[in-house]
Amino acid sequence: MAREIQPKETTRTQAYELWMKAPNPMVTFFKTLDVTNLIKISKRKHMKFNMLLDYCIGKAAVSVKEFYILPVGDKLIQYDSIAVNTIVKNKNGEVSSCDILYVEDLDVYNKQYLKYTSQVAENCEDRDLSNESMVIGTSAIIDTEIDGAVGMNSGIFNNPFIIWGRYKKKWFKYYLALSFQFHHTQMDGAHAGRFLANLQKEINSL
Repeated sequence: MAREIQPKETTRTQAYELWMKAPNPMVTFFKTLDVTNLIKISKRKHMKFNMLLDYCIGKAAVSVKEFYILPVGDKLIQYDSIAVNTIVKNKNGEVSSCDILYVEDLDVYNKQYLKYTSQVAENCEDRDLSNESMVIGTSAIIDTEIDGAVGMNSGIFNNPFIIWGRYKKKWFKYYLALSFQFHHTQMDGAHAGRFLANLQKEINSL
């Protein structure tokens, strides 16, 4: 469920005043993650790497309360749940967008992921949960290795967004460089840093 809230009801009052009308309120962090554990689980359980990473993103985000508030237009919207978006190559060779509701049970999340990404690939229609969940956008550019990417500031899409490329192997470990873009009204650098630390923790402990 989503509902409008007043900035003064939140801890983001000052951030709202400072950043809602800023020319560029988006901030981007770059981080390299050790994804060795995800590779092992992917191979052992025959689960998709991107699904596992999306799951860890959702799990890392739910413990940071700032993720549940998002600036939409000139309003602040409060959400009760979080979803993670994934980009799907559809049957026409184009891309479609698929939002997956985060749930704590990995097997349930995996079933959702496989079901809805297959549906989106087949019917070429986006699956949009933005009216009911705060959606974390993702984009996996797996055809190349990248050090990071900066998303655009459209002034419309203010959701946090994560971009990554192909993971790299160094000795016996695997590493993934990614970028995390967020709206400064939604969170500060400390919150973003805590989320990224949580993400590495969730990857290691999965």
